Amino acid sequence: MARTRETDFADRMSEHEALMWNIEKDPWLNPSGSSLTLLDQPLDMHRFRRQIRHGVANVPRLYQRVVPGFGRISTPAWVPDPEFNFDHHVREMDLGGSATERDLLDLATTLAAEPLDRTRPLWRFVAIRGIEGGRGAIWSIFHHAISDGIGQIRMAELYQQISRDEASHPEIDLEAIVAEACAAQPAKEQGGDTATSLASNVRSSVEHVARRQMGLGRRALGEVMLWPADSGRAVERATSTVSSARHTIDQLSGSSNETSGGSPLWKERSRHRHLEWVQVPLDELKAAAKSRGCSINDAFMAGLTNGAVAYHSERGVEVDAFNTSFVVSTRTDNKVAGNSFTPVLVQLSGDDLSPVERMLEVKRVAEAEREASSKSGGMNGLAGLANLLPTSVVTKTARDRASKIDFATSNLRGAPFELFCAGSRVEATIPLGPVAGTAANITALSYNGSIDIGLVIDPVAIDDPAAFRSHIVDAFSAILATTSDR
Repeated sequence: MARTRETDFADRMSEHEALMWNIEKDPWLNPSGSSLTLLDQPLDMHRFRRQIRHGVANVPRLYQRVVPGFGRISTPAWVPDPEFNFDHHVREMDLGGSATERDLLDLATTLAAEPLDRTRPLWRFVAIRGIEGGRGAIWSIFHHAISDGIGQIRMAELYQQISRDEASHPEIDLEAIVAEACAAQPAKEQGGDTATSLASNVRSSVEHVARRQMGLGRRALGEVMLWPADSGRAVERATSTVSSARHTIDQLSGSSNETSGGSPLWKERSRHRHLEWVQVPLDELKAAAKSRGCSINDAFMAGLTNGAVAYHSERGVEVDAFNTSFVVSTRTDNKVAGNSFTPVLVQLSGDDLSPVERMLEVKRVAEAEREASSKSGGMNGLAGLANLLPTSVVTKTARDRASKIDFATSNLRGAPFELFCAGSRVEATIPLGPVAGTAANITALSYNGSIDIGLVIDPVAIDDPAAFRSHIVDAFSAILATTSDR
């Protein structure tokens, strides 16, 4: 699609990205999500490859690999990969012609379980054909250190079109572009094991820290110079700093929002995954939410929570409260890729509430927790402290925190119109969010009048995923019916 996006990238990961990179050393905490795009027909692979090559050429992060910083002095660096191999990242798979949608969902979970090679650029596409009805699909993954969900949606604009016959990009010599980028990168900074490379890495890391500290110093000096003109500002800033530090420590220690809540059925955890999906009409859900002064996200989380309540009620199990989370985007830019978000932990009643009561509860609780989170400095404040700690401490804390979350959620806004890719029409895109030690990750992506909801479930925790899905479908149907009550 013809749209201009900013594509400037930092040479090093942000503190937030470095934290996601580091905690992945514990496979349970893999932070990366993927997606399964359903198509009306198989891709034209020659055309698709040409589109992806064009996208890679315009997003340098896609031909860069990670070089660790020196110790804890600085975050990891991004450098062009001198061994970049396009075919490693774009693959094809034929399921034989009779594969069902269930087969496709199971394949997506299997592909998502395969870790990305941390010595290569951190992304992969698998074009899938051989699905019943002559349909096609694309499975894709980008490491979370490259981009959050919004950034990935923006990257998709590089290889999607708004009509089936839209002219594709011309051939491009991607290998020459990568070779030129490598040539411009001093060999000593390519991450080798020689003494020269080590010395360069140390020097680069120290320079990075110096620049960061100078920036902090300038901001601090500018703040202090305002205090004489505003005597209350110093007290306000001191109070805010103490509050932020306390919230960050609570987040790391697990003492924030500590309760006896959580599903008694969903305590066990595993690395097994099961994918279900639900499609909800966007305009109807928006109307139901708006009629009660709520947001789409309020209605989304209400449907999930009431579905969880019904699942437990069917089994005769009472729940004091469900522990869940949602994601707040802190983006203020137009950039492709990158990360700028904060997860917010919330606790919702396990009582059998009506759809309207549930939406209003979500609105009240979410607003309070969103405000508290905004005062903490968000994920960058948390990550900056966490990155100073031993990785084993951080992963242990993260896994302990995740084990208390019944389901994590995310809600993304996609294109409001029909899209095409290499001659194929996009029917739906099912997001697969990272479970990362929770009982389930449930991510919604709006597209062309619908919301596609991917339920990535740990089947050891939620041992009847199909029933859970059925209760969620019923819960959303009940929410949509509330508009007729007005």
